[in-house]
Amino acid sequence: MKDSSHDEFREFVAMRSTALLKLAVLLTGGDRHAAEDLLQIALMKAYGRWARIEQPEAYIRQIMYRQQVSRWRLRRHRAETTVPVLPESETDADAGSDPELRIALWAALRQLSKRQRTVVVLRYFEDLPEGEVAALLGCPVGTVRSTAHRSLAKLRALVPELGPEQRAEQARSLSYTPKGIQG
Repeated sequence: MKDSSHDEFREFVAMRSTALLKLAVLLTGGDRHAAEDLLQIALMKAYGRWARIEQPEAYIRQIMYRQQVSRWRLRRHRAETTVPVLPESETDADAGSDPELRIALWAALRQLSKRQRTVVVLRYFEDLPEGEVAALLGCPVGTVRSTAHRSLAKLRALVPELGPEQRAEQARSLSYTPKGIQG
């Protein structure tokens, strides 16, 4: 790799790694170690092709989605590590969020299956259309719709505070603004 490409890659990682790590944490269900591994794998795969990548962030996110799908398709099952309180960095702090709701939501997200959690993250955190989510996961659009519907219903059952009137609060507690959350 040329020095200029190497420098561009380093700058990109310095500027975007925090946002990409947040996505990885969501994709892995709050497991920070697995999230760091997921991001590291994606960055390693992108590094070798860096000079040819036109949209680096989209390319790395795509690698992360596919890598996570490959992980949960593996036959071997790794036990998830649960912690009583999720670690938060200073950049994660949201003055308007309710910490109890945030903890309850994270706990509920961890109770979703890997497929359900992946659909929720791609559909509502990444705000991808159902067709793109289906293409990434290699399944029909109807499967994405039904999985999203069941996932949201399960989240609402696990955390009753997430009813229709609390959807805006849910969005703030995850530090994003979803478009078109449907029940």
